[in-house]
Amino acid sequence: MHAVRFFILCGATIVVTAWLSAAPLQQPAKPAQATPSAPANPRLDALKQEAAAEVEKMKDFSQVMNDMVFSYGELGFQELETSKYLTAILSENGFTVQHGISDIPTAWMASWGSGKPVIALGSDIDCIPQASQKPGVAYRDPIIEGAPGHGEGHNSGMPMNITAAIVLKRIMTREKLPGTIKLWPGVAEEQLGTKAYYVRDGFFKDADIVLFAHVGSDLGVGWGDSTGNGMVSVEYTFHGETAHSAGAPWRGRSALDAVELMNIGWNYRREHLRIQQRSHYVVTNGGDQPNVVPRNASVWYYFRETEYPRIKEMWEIGDSMAKGATLMTGTTVESRVLGSAWPQHMNKIVAETMHENIKKVGLPQWSEADQTLAKALQRELKVPERGLATELQPLRGREKVDDDEKRGGGSDDIGDISWNVPTVTLRYPSNIAAGPGHNWANAISMATPIAHKGITAAAKVQAMTVLDFVMRPELVTQAWDYFRTVQTKETTYTPLIRAQDKPAIWLNEAIMAKYRAEMKKYYFDPTKYKTYLEQLGIKYPTVRSSQ
Repeated sequence: MHAVRFFILCGATIVVTAWLSAAPLQQPAKPAQATPSAPANPRLDALKQEAAAEVEKMKDFSQVMNDMVFSYGELGFQELETSKYLTAILSENGFTVQHGISDIPTAWMASWGSGKPVIALGSDIDCIPQASQKPGVAYRDPIIEGAPGHGEGHNSGMPMNITAAIVLKRIMTREKLPGTIKLWPGVAEEQLGTKAYYVRDGFFKDADIVLFAHVGSDLGVGWGDSTGNGMVSVEYTFHGETAHSAGAPWRGRSALDAVELMNIGWNYRREHLRIQQRSHYVVTNGGDQPNVVPRNASVWYYFRETEYPRIKEMWEIGDSMAKGATLMTGTTVESRVLGSAWPQHMNKIVAETMHENIKKVGLPQWSEADQTLAKALQRELKVPERGLATELQPLRGREKVDDDEKRGGGSDDIGDISWNVPTVTLRYPSNIAAGPGHNWANAISMATPIAHKGITAAAKVQAMTVLDFVMRPELVTQAWDYFRTVQTKETTYTPLIRAQDKPAIWLNEAIMAKYRAEMKKYYFDPTKYKTYLEQLGIKYPTVRSSQ
């Protein structure tokens, strides 16, 4: 921690012009203009520029955190090193940390400040199975074959938020600004495993605004109804009776047969489900060995749809399929919920406020090496060679997207929080528009200058947006007016998790137990190396010689 402490303690207040010269903008910022919704506020403008300058000065600190978490590469519910590391930094910087929230060992809530508004900053921290990948190498080259890795980029979000929070703490303390900053991790987001429990257990009951962040390939935010899906994650376990598979198979009742029949039934039914649905499964237990009729077998389903009632309907169909499989095989079945996510709805006022700051910050200045890596990966994966984004996208959103326009997609349990507190998700440019998602290719940029520049830009936006809500309380009121009169006017949040459901904290234990000892050999050591690329001896960028 010595090297990290150095970056924190060596910061000094710098003048506003340092922000403008230290971080050239991709698109020049326009002079601040007074508008009816944003009256002239010289003090606020000056503090926002100072916050951006302080974030820029802490870019090495942010980079160390980003690279450290990348090197841990921990799967959902097993983010032990990640959480220990990040909470230690927060504690050293004066944040009070509540560990193990919602009975999840790797979950926590860190707080600083007092009074209103309460602004909660969150991002995910888990990684992807079999996504181990050397950063900066534009082709498949795992650090450890078969090991997990940050194939979605979840190593970057909390380091970004922590940088923003430290800067905010300094400014708010000096300026005697009221308000409370909270930081929290999305544990096991890939299993949709925790945020609904945070809501159920009251960890957002006093929050005024939630600023979530997720890695992307651009810098942007949106509002309104989501075009993606919500979902429920259910594991079905069948119980039968063992027998000798060759000597007396007629005396057995195969739980594996029930699993296979359920899957066959679902795959036939899938043709007659709505085009918006997405459903997929893995067999988590197929029995012990071939010559023993399986007494127990399990299958794990994700049921995704666009609205809560339709998710419930899919779940009921799944239950019926399971029941039918038991009737055909003479077995019994039980099920348990492993995770859930509501469809998302992001707040218009919060998004508009954040978008103004995005325009001020602009996209990072990408180097020739950055663009070379991006285009080489795009060429490798046979997708359009667009390189990295160089233009900001306009703010987009609709209060309600027509259901016929929705065509399914992924889920994030930030949806549950978005139906309880005015929320947005900041997309920040630390990844390359190339990989298919949940894949080694999505890890390539995540411990390179691309990620480092992206999180610095995002931390500026986060810090500036928090200052808006701290110093303009009318924005908090407007955000809640939208939440109450538009978003929740006809929709009431009903959690998909039930009273008896508990977080699936045992998930991924076996995988991490298999790989953790070898992965420890590759943990980043910032006392010896400036970057993880340097520690791994990787020339940036590394591309195929033919390219």
